[in-house]
Amino acid sequence: MVKLDIISDPICPWCYIGKTLLDQALAQRPDHPFEIEWHPFQLNPDMPAEGMDRRDYLETKFGGKDGAIRAYAPVLERAEAAGLTIDFAAIKRTPNTLDAHRLLHWAGIEGCQDRMAMALFQAYFNEGRDIGDPEVLADLADSLSLDGAMIQRLLATEADREDIRTRDAQFRQMGITGVPTFIVGGQHAVPGCQPTDLWVKVIDDLTAAAS
Repeated sequence: MVKLDIISDPICPWCYIGKTLLDQALAQRPDHPFEIEWHPFQLNPDMPAEGMDRRDYLETKFGGKDGAIRAYAPVLERAEAAGLTIDFAAIKRTPNTLDAHRLLHWAGIEGCQDRMAMALFQAYFNEGRDIGDPEVLADLADSLSLDGAMIQRLLATEADREDIRTRDAQFRQMGITGVPTFIVGGQHAVPGCQPTDLWVKVIDDLTAAAS
């Protein structure tokens, strides 16, 4: 197996698109060697714990709705090309994603991290759900046969908060400034949203090298 580390944030649309394009490559190469692990990187580490009204966030980040429309136009174009529908209008709050990253960490322990990552993306970008809300996170946990009530109790504690912050800081110290970033085999960083064909070639090269 070859480790594929994905450094990501659940509110990053390029991460959602990038993982979808990777998944299309994995579907074409079902015998791929990748063992996937997700890692935390908060796009907005200073976001208040309760998140922020989406309109206020767009005003702060892009100077208002028109700026946001210009910034998101290439995202929507790339998403459509990947077969995804992203409903930015449905998003009412921009969350602090620390708790979502904690949930992803716990999902990894239970062996369903990859499915949880996609569930978070879909909840946020397709359904406009607030993935900073413990009840929403507990519901997502239940949907993947995790114990939602237990997750909600854990979220109310300090469990793994500092660990997530430390791991996030370590990636920044390594020079990672944006997500998604994929690290192949612990050595080769592949930044950004890469096309399916590139991933197919990477898989084929790895398979050939191992044979």
